[in-house]
Amino acid sequence: MGAVAAHRRCTVRTADAYDECERITRREARNFSYGIRLLPPPKRRALSAVYAFARRIDDIGDGDLAREVKLERLELARKQLHTLDQRPDDPVLVGLADAAGRFELPLGAFDELIDGCRADVLGTHYETFDQLHHYCRCVAGSIGRLSLAVFGSADPARDARTADDLGIALQLTNILRDVLEDRRDDRIYLPAEDLRRFGCTLRLDSSGAFADDEDALLRLLEYQAARAEDWYARGLRLLPALDPRSRACCGAMAGIYHRLLRRIALRPRSVLHGRTSLPDWEKAAVAARALAGARP
Repeated sequence: MGAVAAHRRCTVRTADAYDECERITRREARNFSYGIRLLPPPKRRALSAVYAFARRIDDIGDGDLAREVKLERLELARKQLHTLDQRPDDPVLVGLADAAGRFELPLGAFDELIDGCRADVLGTHYETFDQLHHYCRCVAGSIGRLSLAVFGSADPARDARTADDLGIALQLTNILRDVLEDRRDDRIYLPAEDLRRFGCTLRLDSSGAFADDEDALLRLLEYQAARAEDWYARGLRLLPALDPRSRACCGAMAGIYHRLLRRIALRPRSVLHGRTSLPDWEKAAVAARALAGARP
C-alpha cells in the first residue's frame, strides 16, 4: 500500500510539473502555443516542458543581470540539465526529466542552446553567414531537433537535419524582425560581410534610428529575407514525415513565422522602425489551416 501511495504522489507531482510547464508556454510562447495546443496531451505536455526549459535559458541571456552573473546562471542551467533527477522540487526540471524518458529527448541539444546564449551574453558578432548559421543551429536548430523527438519520425537521422533547417529559418526570421531592437541592445546578428556588400553599418543616430541610407538598408533586408525563404524551402520538407497532429503543430508554428517573413519581405521598411508582428486572429487562422492540412 505504501508503494502504491508513493507512486501516486510521484504521478501527481509529475502532472503538476507539466501543468506549470503548460502555463509557462501559454503565457510566454505567443507564437509556438498556437501549434503546441494542436498536439495530443502526452506530446503537448512534453513539448511544453522543452519550451519551458528553453525559455529559462533564453531569459537568462536576455535579462538585465551583469554579464558575469548571466554566465554563472547559464552554467548552472547546464548542470541542472545533466542532473534532472536531483531536483524534484523544480517543476520545469521534473517535467523535462519525465519527457526525456518518454520521448528520448536529445538533451545535448540544450547544451547547444546554452552555448548560443553564452554568445549573446558575450556580444559575439558574425563575420560570415557560416558563423551565423552555427549560432542559429545552436539557438533554434536545437529546438527543432528536440521537437522532432517529441513528434516522432520513421527516419530520425534524416529528419533531424531537416528539423535543424526549419529551426534556422525561424531564427533568421527572428533576426530580421528584431533587427532594430537588437541593435539598440548592442547586438548585431547580420553577417559583417553582408553589411559591407550593401554599404551598411547599422550605426544608430542620436534618435536611436538607423543612420544608414534607407535604400541600402532595404536592399540588405530583402537579401536576408530571400535567404531565410530558402531555409524554409528546406525545412518545410519535414512536414510529410510527421503524423497528422504533429504535422499540424509544426505547420502552425512554422507557418506563423513564415507568414511573418513574407510580410517583412513585402514591407521591409517596417522593421526599420520597430518590431513587426502578426495579429492574433491571423495566427489563429494559420493554425486552423495547418490543422486542416494546408501547407504553410
